[in-house]
Amino acid sequence: MKVNQAEFVISAVGPGQYPQDALPEIALAGRSNVGKSSLINRMIGRKNLARTSSKPGKTQTLNYYKINQDLYFVDLPGYGYAQVSKTQRATWGKFIEQYLTKRQELKLVLLIVDLRHPPSRDDQAMYDWLQHIGMPLCVVATKADKLSRGQWQKHLKIVKETLELRKEDKLIMFSSELGLGMDELWAFIEEQAGLAGAGEIEAASGNGKPQAEG
Repeated sequence: MKVNQAEFVISAVGPGQYPQDALPEIALAGRSNVGKSSLINRMIGRKNLARTSSKPGKTQTLNYYKINQDLYFVDLPGYGYAQVSKTQRATWGKFIEQYLTKRQELKLVLLIVDLRHPPSRDDQAMYDWLQHIGMPLCVVATKADKLSRGQWQKHLKIVKETLELRKEDKLIMFSSELGLGMDELWAFIEEQAGLAGAGEIEAASGNGKPQAEG
């Protein structure tokens, strides 16, 4: 995919605010501060369209980013942040569950984990639940640049074993700093979104407003 335009569209708080143009949607799920926004920015070749933050739990809505006129990235609220109240966590949980189980335009969930650490219990629970509902998924292990090349395979093995990754599920090692894994991830996204053969991946500038961290 040649990314000519990327724009923030809406921070949605319910189905009534979801886009109605029937474009395929790719959701990003992961614990708070795992690097979802950095991944989005790297994938679209922009520095600050999706704003990163050092404050976990900042994203409390579904943040929609339109890529060209082809698809949306949907940044979900981060999970596993202890300082968020139980009531708020329960609200987010129901909100996300409804989106993941009922949104027909949703074609793929990217489960973002930190390659440096074994997946958390929340990561494991999300992976198991996505399997249970039959949602196509891809596990993306970020922050590979924080490890030496010699450590990559060891840590990928830990991710696979901790999640009990099925053979049919995709695992991609990624680095927002290096661009590692970007071409492979775009190819898989295009395939799942029905856009295979859209062309060579080339991130370029577009128009849009920056929005909250994911």
